[in-house]
Amino acid sequence: MEKRVLGRGLSALIPEKIQDTADKQQAGVINIPIDKIKANKFQPRKDFDKDTLKDLTSSIKEKGLIQPVLVRYKDNEYELITGERRFRAAKMLNFKEIPAIVKNVSDLDSLELSIIENVQREDLNPIDQAKAYKQLIEEFNMTQENIAEAIGKDRATIANILRLLKLSEKIQEYVSRGTISMGHARAILGLSSDREQSRLCTKVIKNDLSVRDTERYAKKMQSGTKKTISDKDPNLIDAEELLKEALGTKVKIIKSKKGGKIEIEFYSDNDLERVITILKSRR
Repeated sequence: MEKRVLGRGLSALIPEKIQDTADKQQAGVINIPIDKIKANKFQPRKDFDKDTLKDLTSSIKEKGLIQPVLVRYKDNEYELITGERRFRAAKMLNFKEIPAIVKNVSDLDSLELSIIENVQREDLNPIDQAKAYKQLIEEFNMTQENIAEAIGKDRATIANILRLLKLSEKIQEYVSRGTISMGHARAILGLSSDREQSRLCTKVIKNDLSVRDTERYAKKMQSGTKKTISDKDPNLIDAEELLKEALGTKVKIIKSKKGGKIEIEFYSDNDLERVITILKSRR
């Protein structure tokens, strides 16, 4: 596949700001009835935040629509390429027409441009990015290197984002919503089983763990799975599990002839304070 150059940005297709009539004419901007435009089926962004959309609507109501949307003419109608948030805001304001630039582009170019717009404006969450990159690979036979060139990122970044799709749908949803960060997700990916990943994700959310603490927990859990426990008293194993669930951290019971001891792990000062608070509340 030949090297693509769309990654240089949208500025070659859409100037940053087009305000007066002369500028609009020079850029090839035309007003198109909103009811003649359909959504982009290749739109990689699945979730549109209601609050930010409301803010955009207020801005457009006050200052007008400064930047046109980008569309293509296909099957006797116009299809959005970029600018869906502006398009939705205009519809909410009951605009009859919207300024647009019409470009003759392929399905692949339409998807690439949609991804580029969202990524460059930091509008696309990591899971939507991953799904969009996967679509480029599966439907358009692009490699990670091709995507990296087109998007303007290095291949390792593309690979790391694609790895997020190995997480369960529930954890992917947490990443999409911003409940956990991509850094948390990458740490969770260090665990091999879905059960372990789910346990750690729950711990991250419940205890508001930092990425570094999450990485430490993941390493501890990895090392724990390598140890054999066949020679340990099943009753002690059950007791450890109960304490782990109650305290939200790794607990080890060491039995001796005259008694024994309980080791409770913590990974930061805040984590220690959290464990102490739980113990005090159960007195």
